[in-house]
Amino acid sequence: MTSTKIRCSSLDSVGITSGGGGTLTEFMARGRASFGDDLTILFAHLQQACKRISSVVASPSIAADLAGLTSSSAAAAAAGGSTGRDVPKPLDLVSNDIILSSLKNWGKVAVVASEEDDAPVWMTDDGPFVVVTDPLDGSRNIDASIPTGTIFGVYNRLVGIDHLPAEEKALLNSLQTGTRLVAAGYVLYSSATILCASFGSGTHAFTLDRSTGEFFLTHPDIKIPSRGQIYSVNDARYFDWPEGLRRYIDTVRQGKGRFPKKYSARYICSLVADFHRTLIYGGVVMNPRGHLRLVYEANPLSFLVEQAGGKGSDGKCRILSIQLVELHQRLPLLLGSLEDMEELESYEDIQQKINPGYDV
Repeated sequence: MTSTKIRCSSLDSVGITSGGGGTLTEFMARGRASFGDDLTILFAHLQQACKRISSVVASPSIAADLAGLTSSSAAAAAAGGSTGRDVPKPLDLVSNDIILSSLKNWGKVAVVASEEDDAPVWMTDDGPFVVVTDPLDGSRNIDASIPTGTIFGVYNRLVGIDHLPAEEKALLNSLQTGTRLVAAGYVLYSSATILCASFGSGTHAFTLDRSTGEFFLTHPDIKIPSRGQIYSVNDARYFDWPEGLRRYIDTVRQGKGRFPKKYSARYICSLVADFHRTLIYGGVVMNPRGHLRLVYEANPLSFLVEQAGGKGSDGKCRILSIQLVELHQRLPLLLGSLEDMEELESYEDIQQKINPGYDV
């Protein structure tokens, strides 16, 4: 299989890793020689879609007005789908339709694979990109005003399989390994709306200024601390964990690990929020059972943490190197600071095998 060649070179050469603020649009424009016009425009559409989602999750009246968008997906949600995915809630479906319509209207995205849909959508034969997304992660807790987020990844279209039927090539394009990602990002909807992205040379975060409607560069070239003194996991499941994971948690919270200070627990139960805190402050964030999705969550977030100097693992293997076998493939996910991750993996038996059937 071959693909179009869109890969970003070092951002230092275009002067955008040293700070200096500016908007995401300006950031992309300054790096256009590396990014290319199409990727620049793609991110313009993604950020516009996420601004709309940010407004939706903050305003029940807007969500109600947009509820009509979900009519085509409502029947599938009521039936529970056929892939064992979470049954979507209305705001998931609204967010999904916002992203799909934004990318479809542009006409340069060949395939969109969404966590909310059973199968990827082939949009156009001319588009150079494949977009994978979890449109609204954490929505099960939105009634409690807990932060939510959008996660996305961008691949080049595999032009070598263009001759295949639309459904088949849409699926194969969506099953690319994480090592082939061109870009990835998430948008955190919290006290601030933050878009964090990587184009293959560093990780950068932009904060939405609601007075101008622009994302401004606030965290250039993020470097996750090598250690963080924080672990993020649902320890109510402690007695379902394997012995190695229990030993690791017991050791670090007593301050008896490789870093001789007691670790603290921080757990929001919103993947984007827990990951964002870990990216900024360091430590580890994990779900040790096979619950999170490789396509929509694990690959994009692992790409971001690696670009920031950290590590993503399923407890045994590097996430980005795992070969996909199905679209909604699930796995354990452990992300964080390099030294913390290496210490955690040294305990070996850290993947939860017991699954009593709880949702979180």
